[in-house]
Amino acid sequence: MTGYFRDKEPRELKERVVYATALVVLFSLVLLSRIWYLQVMEHSLFKELSLNNRIRLLRVPAPRGLIYDRNGIRLAENRPGFDLAIVPEDVQDWHMTKTMLARLVGLEPGKIDAMLEKASSRPPFQALKLKKDLTWEEMARIESFKHKLPGVVLEVGPKRTYPFGEAAAHLLGYLGEISDSEYRTLQKEGGGDYSPGDLIGKYGIDRAFERFLRGTGGRRQIEVDALGREIRTIKEVSPYPGNNIHLTIDIKTQLAAWEAMKGKAGAVVAMDPGNGRILAMVSTPAFDPNRLTSGVTKEEWEEIIKNPLKVLTNRALQGQYPPASLFKIITAAAALEEGVIAPDTMIYSGPEFRFGGRRYRDWREQGHGLINIHRAIVESSDTFFYQVGLMVGIDRLARYARAFGLGSRTEIPLHNEKRGLVPTSSWKKKALGEPWYEGETLSVAVGQGFLLATPLQMLVSYSAIANGGTLYRPQIVESIETPGGREIERFRPEPGGRLMISERTMDIIKKALIGVVNEKGGTATVLKNESLRIAGKTGTAQVIRSEERIEDVEDVPYRFRDHAWFVGYAPYDDPRIAVAVVVEHGGFGSRAAAPVALEVFKAYLEGKEDTTGPSDGKGLENEPET
Repeated sequence: MTGYFRDKEPRELKERVVYATALVVLFSLVLLSRIWYLQVMEHSLFKELSLNNRIRLLRVPAPRGLIYDRNGIRLAENRPGFDLAIVPEDVQDWHMTKTMLARLVGLEPGKIDAMLEKASSRPPFQALKLKKDLTWEEMARIESFKHKLPGVVLEVGPKRTYPFGEAAAHLLGYLGEISDSEYRTLQKEGGGDYSPGDLIGKYGIDRAFERFLRGTGGRRQIEVDALGREIRTIKEVSPYPGNNIHLTIDIKTQLAAWEAMKGKAGAVVAMDPGNGRILAMVSTPAFDPNRLTSGVTKEEWEEIIKNPLKVLTNRALQGQYPPASLFKIITAAAALEEGVIAPDTMIYSGPEFRFGGRRYRDWREQGHGLINIHRAIVESSDTFFYQVGLMVGIDRLARYARAFGLGSRTEIPLHNEKRGLVPTSSWKKKALGEPWYEGETLSVAVGQGFLLATPLQMLVSYSAIANGGTLYRPQIVESIETPGGREIERFRPEPGGRLMISERTMDIIKKALIGVVNEKGGTATVLKNESLRIAGKTGTAQVIRSEERIEDVEDVPYRFRDHAWFVGYAPYDDPRIAVAVVVEHGGFGSRAAAPVALEVFKAYLEGKEDTTGPSDGKGLENEPET
């Protein structure tokens, strides 16, 4: 019977059985290969995914180190804050989630999509920050509807805050989200526990000392349910706070400078001339560091960076201005040291000096008459220094300018400090392809022309006069300590060089600077005060050349008004503070800049010196124009 069916079996059926068997074998091989690949080759990935469905490792941000002034007053601290984050793998209904977040916290779906796309390469189950520093109302709304929002989490952590706001903004800086380029650079250098979305110092002290201020983050291992909600903490490693920094800044002096500069554009910087420690640094207008650290929209950021007043520029070390009459002490030092003039050399200083077919005016309409170097500095004679500068020559002037610290950075440990510019004959030939003209030397001799300096550079120069010749590198940090108070590093004054001028020349300049404030005819007698005993120099830097003398700056459009300068120190017989002030488009130095300096002197010396002596109120009639 069996043989019968074998002989009678249809040929087509045999072929189908063979094909079916081959397909089953092939499918089994593919299935087994896939199972082997998933079990062996992708073992680690799926093990991580399975564990993350139940157990997750969360980063715990470390509190940032605190920043104090010289007296222990907190300038930057931390407060608790809440961020809104999302774990995309836990989200069950994206449409509902986006709709609810738009209604609860104002997050538009398009913005969420953009953030998700940007973070597409992040590790699985890592939370993505959607909105930082929620208000109490936003946090309460999220908590109320959290049961409907699987994957949405609230993260609590320390938030940077600056109690004095704009008053110390350019000094302290602000925090911002780490950029892609910053993250890549840090990863290459192997420095820091950073992840995309972390905050990092972007400006000021918070940027310059990032590696000290940033702490070490902690870790939390938690168990979650099927909706991603935390059930319990399995293991926790606490974060370690960043180190604390004590600055040389005196916040009382800082606030006095800020108040005196309100409504003005410019800078104030104060220093202890005996050691280079910075006592105050203000730049106006300023920005709100608390607002920037909390996060601003793209539109708000665009508005800030496009502000014509350049609110992100620290004018104290990035503003470059013609030093105007402040430079006359350098011209005087060069002339005396090179033997071009003697202390008793008398030169006629008329209302104008003619050279090369041009008239170079003096700020005083009637001139100053026959005067020596002392009176030339006291009265800030232009025509005197035109003639002296011509005798010295541009290259010798440049050599002394550099010796006074101009044309190079002071090396203060803050970013983007500018060099200024000290022109020479070779510089002009190389930069502009033109020869130097002697008429240009006249402009440089009174601090105009191509010459540029920062307020910090001028402060260092005048501080060297005050202390007898030492150019100190500006010091802004006193010490760095652990959170427990153990000192890691203490910074010491660093001499950066010496003024290579004789004691005789130094004495002549010092007496002249005292005379500027205290002698009849001085350009800053508005500051005369027996208690403060101020010495210094005013300056008025021209923005545009004017053929006519300006009596009232209000008659000139703002952008064409001169910049007002004052740099000086007090007490002149025992200097404890030196102050540099520049007021952009402020007009005359004694009217706009000197009163600001007076408030700074008073604030710092109060309690150290009797500051109750009244100013004599004079000096407003003496207004140099260069």
